[in-house]
Amino acid sequence: MEKKLEGLLAKLYRNSHLEKPELLYLLEKITYQRAGLLFAYARKTRVKTYKRRVYLRALVEFSNHCRNNCWYCGLRRDNKKVARYRLLPEAILACCSSAYQAGYRTVVLQSGEDEFYAATVLADLIQTIKKECPGMAVTLSTGEAPREKYYRLYRAGADRFLLRHETISTDLYERYHPGMNHEQRLQCLKELKEIGYQTGAGFIVGLPGQTDAVLAEELLFLKEFDPDMVGIGPLIPHPETPLGNSSAGSVEKTFILLALIRLLLPEVLLPVTTAVNTLDRHGWEKGLAAGANVIMPVVSPAECRRKYEIYKDKSGVDYAALPEIKRRVEKAGFELDMSRGDSYSYKRLRSAERSG
Repeated sequence: MEKKLEGLLAKLYRNSHLEKPELLYLLEKITYQRAGLLFAYARKTRVKTYKRRVYLRALVEFSNHCRNNCWYCGLRRDNKKVARYRLLPEAILACCSSAYQAGYRTVVLQSGEDEFYAATVLADLIQTIKKECPGMAVTLSTGEAPREKYYRLYRAGADRFLLRHETISTDLYERYHPGMNHEQRLQCLKELKEIGYQTGAGFIVGLPGQTDAVLAEELLFLKEFDPDMVGIGPLIPHPETPLGNSSAGSVEKTFILLALIRLLLPEVLLPVTTAVNTLDRHGWEKGLAAGANVIMPVVSPAECRRKYEIYKDKSGVDYAALPEIKRRVEKAGFELDMSRGDSYSYKRLRSAERSG
């Protein structure tokens, strides 16, 4: 590996910061085959904060209805071939209770942007989860909403909110998300953080037109926004979408970006997403080796799992039983942690508030 590359990686490891030209240089020069030093620094950085713990989140995909028409997502409004479903609150609660009994202490409630679920319904559900599953952290991933709804759900007990900004490029965002506003998306992220949620952002790897310069901007945005969580994954276009014939995003580039994010944000919670594990059957293991520390197995009812068609052929291993997950994580050299797994930044903030 050339000296300049080694020097920049050492600088990033020491300082958790690089300027855009330096990040762009790394993105242009590092291939997966040449990323050994990058991954080593990412693992060392993760171990400093989180040791070898890998946190599990139980993912409940409770509705595949969506008001939006994104050019790559199978849940898009105009896709008439997807079999739509909505889980009633009691069915969602049953999923959460089952996960709780299995040992999970974080549940992620995810859906398309479905206006069917009013704030009052979700608030009541969250309160019931908190009552019946004491100590369970509730993460929401339900898209854009008015600040008042976000606040209502936070007051009801929601702990975290995942809202991928999808791309930092206004041009790319508004090209592939017709009728949506990039500035509004970013404003929602800002409001979630202001309200007090542990907030997660993230982007798609491999959108047509995405360049290394755009990816450098993604990394700089994440560094400035400083989220508690970052979720990234390769594009897998659904065939019933305008991008259906486009190539999938590079899973190897995704691993490189995971490592760079770990070095830029040492305390961030960093999942290996389902898309990674779908494109690479060793995706969990490679993602963890690149600095990730979260896995989110799906615990939705079996009859719903294939219907949540963000893309086709979602990896069945993401529904694996806990013993199989434990085996794979431990074989990769890590240890399973079923606790809430709050971000280190969040725990430090709460500790300061209590002592102050």
